[in-house]
Amino acid sequence: MSKTIFITGSSRGFGKIWAEAFLKRGDNVIATARNSENFDYLIQTYGEAVLPIQLDVNDRDADFAAIEKAKEHFGTIDVLINNAGYGLFGTVEETSEQQARDQIETNFFGLLWLTQAVLPIMRQQGHGHIIQVSSILGIATLPILGLYNASKFAVEGLSETLASEVKGFGINVTLLEPNGFETDWAGTSAVQTTGIEAYNPVKDAFKASLKSDAFGVPEATSAAMFKLIDSNHPPLRLFLGKLALPWIKQVYQGRLAEWEEWAEVAAIAHGK
Repeated sequence: MSKTIFITGSSRGFGKIWAEAFLKRGDNVIATARNSENFDYLIQTYGEAVLPIQLDVNDRDADFAAIEKAKEHFGTIDVLINNAGYGLFGTVEETSEQQARDQIETNFFGLLWLTQAVLPIMRQQGHGHIIQVSSILGIATLPILGLYNASKFAVEGLSETLASEVKGFGINVTLLEPNGFETDWAGTSAVQTTGIEAYNPVKDAFKASLKSDAFGVPEATSAAMFKLIDSNHPPLRLFLGKLALPWIKQVYQGRLAEWEEWAEVAAIAHGK
């Protein structure tokens, strides 16, 4: 049975790939981006199955209006995929106030506004699936991406809480945790801070740690997305890529060992 899927950030990367993949298999897609002219090909190819909407996710009123327009057009919204976002590259000290605010505004607040906008519709219809495109960097961190890491950690906390609040309404929530993929995320869509020379060794070590085989093929994620949205019992978290889970296992083993080492101190702090 076909679904109606609202996808933000649909003009490039995962959003573009998924939008066309869903349309090819017969789903309806609401495709949004800052420039809706990027969807001319989809309209010519898929006609009324696609609804293009020009949308800046940072505009809360526009987010609510876009969700309402989609509902009026198709009559339902089965799936919301909050995909819009970008990477901010630079150390914490280098990051300007505006860069920090812009990063959180798009990656977290834009996602929050659309989530809030779709919830009444999904509650009323008694079903829905909200898919938040987080990152493996919402569970563990890498240097040079401090504000990006922070934005995704915020998405994780919000979405895990949301899942416990809306399960009784028939609404599922899934956090997507991609490892690195060969998209434009680190290219022209990224923002760079103004560097401080003292951090050059950290940056050089970070670049040296990146291996050519560390990045997955974006188009290969479509099959996983089909399985996810078609599942009657989707997971709260889904890793995308073969490197994510092994890395997180290693990270959590280290965390658990450190917590155990300090367990006695923690118990003393309880006071009784």
